[in-house]
Amino acid sequence: MLAEGKLKQLTQLIDGFSKEELIWMNGYLAGIAANGTRQDAGVIHTNEPKIARAKKITVLYGTETGNSKRIATTLASEGKKLGIRVKLNSLDQYRPEDLIAEEFLFLIVSTHGDGEPPASARSFYNYIHQTDTSLPDLKYSVLALGDLSYPQFCQTGIDIDERLQTLGAKAIIGLQKCDVDFDEEAKQWIHSVVNIKQTESSGPITKKDINLNGKSKTKKIYEGTIRSTINLNDKGSNKQTYHLEITSAEQIVYEPGDAMGIIPSNRKSMVDLIISLTGIDKDLIIETSKVTGRVEELLRNHLNICHLNIPTIRKYASITEHTIPDIRMDLVDLLLEYPLADKSLFGQVINLLAPIAPRLYSISSSPAAHGDSEIHLTVSRHSFHVNEDQRFGLCSDFLGELAAGTSLQFYIHKNRSFRLPESQLDVIMIGPGTGIAPFRAFLSERDAMGASGRNWLFFGDQHFSTDFLYQSELQNFSHTGVLSKISLAFSRDQPEKKYVQHKILEQGNELFQWINSGAYLYICGTKDPNSIDIENALLKVFEDHGKLSREESKNFLVMLENENRLIKDVY
Repeated sequence: MLAEGKLKQLTQLIDGFSKEELIWMNGYLAGIAANGTRQDAGVIHTNEPKIARAKKITVLYGTETGNSKRIATTLASEGKKLGIRVKLNSLDQYRPEDLIAEEFLFLIVSTHGDGEPPASARSFYNYIHQTDTSLPDLKYSVLALGDLSYPQFCQTGIDIDERLQTLGAKAIIGLQKCDVDFDEEAKQWIHSVVNIKQTESSGPITKKDINLNGKSKTKKIYEGTIRSTINLNDKGSNKQTYHLEITSAEQIVYEPGDAMGIIPSNRKSMVDLIISLTGIDKDLIIETSKVTGRVEELLRNHLNICHLNIPTIRKYASITEHTIPDIRMDLVDLLLEYPLADKSLFGQVINLLAPIAPRLYSISSSPAAHGDSEIHLTVSRHSFHVNEDQRFGLCSDFLGELAAGTSLQFYIHKNRSFRLPESQLDVIMIGPGTGIAPFRAFLSERDAMGASGRNWLFFGDQHFSTDFLYQSELQNFSHTGVLSKISLAFSRDQPEKKYVQHKILEQGNELFQWINSGAYLYICGTKDPNSIDIENALLKVFEDHGKLSREESKNFLVMLENENRLIKDVY
């Protein structure tokens, strides 16, 4: 306690100081008390630079599946708890012209396809790469989500980070790249952000990638065997959809909602044609940036020769001195339409090719129902035409041709955001076509675990007679009460096409009652147009049966997403 005289002096001294100045003085005096450091001409002598906590930050996210949004929302929540003002926005709702006015910016963005930004981030991505606006006052950090199995791992985040630095912005936390198991790294990055203290000195900040757990991650690779492959479509169908059952000698650790990652091989006929067109020795040993091997082995099992991306097409054009439009095409089409003048150049072409990227397929089995040494997939054989020649998707064709007894390597891609709720809660599943895959797993799991919550499935395809995938199983689930309600849409069984979204509108009143009573809503399938059309139908249901305005309906949809009651797995 201070003596009366000293207390009077202190009272007179602080009279007129602001709240912020008093808080600063409190810390100042605490530092003197802790360190025994005396004041000298108004300066505390220390080797540490002065620091000031960020009071306002902007958090932006670009997402396809919702993971980036989940991290961004958590960051915003944690920041607000510490009294930090937070502006949270999706990249497609943010005006990139406002970057010049930002001070602290934190971006969470995923990568899709061949290193491409998600749809919601494209306008922002294009803007910063097309503008030369100087951003010397911007302090930022990027958390990039990706899959380490892909050659363009976290490429969108890398590109944004590099471009912001080129524009003069300062990375106050180094680029954080996260693999599919990102929870722990994301939490630590969030902790770093909300506790960020920016030094008053304006010296350069060293750019580095942060590895928070101190070790690299490797995926568990399983050795499996094809037990059976069944075409789920009947004779006369326009489609081929395979149900594959794969067994393993070891326990397969996965949950309903996860996906299987597979690295396919290229068709031997295509590889033989490429070797024939170029005249290269198939046994020639070539060293690439990722792997060294015989030409035939590289082209068959390691390098992507299908649907080459635009940067690769451009590099091929530079080597061959052809003028080639910016369109994606297979390597064999390039060689046929824009041949090599000198066959010796093909060695350079091989070094342009990226590794074969793994393909992900939603798992359609449940370990509780089917055992932990067996796993099922539902794969549609993708076909298309190039110059009137029929072609097939690389991995779907690869899987469809695997005979029983064939060995197969795979890994499990965890999808922690696509999980079943507690067993007593109701579930609505919307999965046209192969979007049925994870919902077969969900129903099998809930059946095996005796879940009491109701289950409602929306499914659609072209024809009832030929394209009703898993018909007998779904009928059994319906008869036993596991499937409380099923709504079917077969688009080509009547003159006017009817899709799942039409069934949603027809069942709108009951659907809204389920959702308003706490049901969880899942959507799986192609994003464009299926997922978009389904969301538009849901908005209409909210308007008509929830008596909400269009804006209120959109806010209700956002609320469901924020509460993790609307969960999407779209592609």
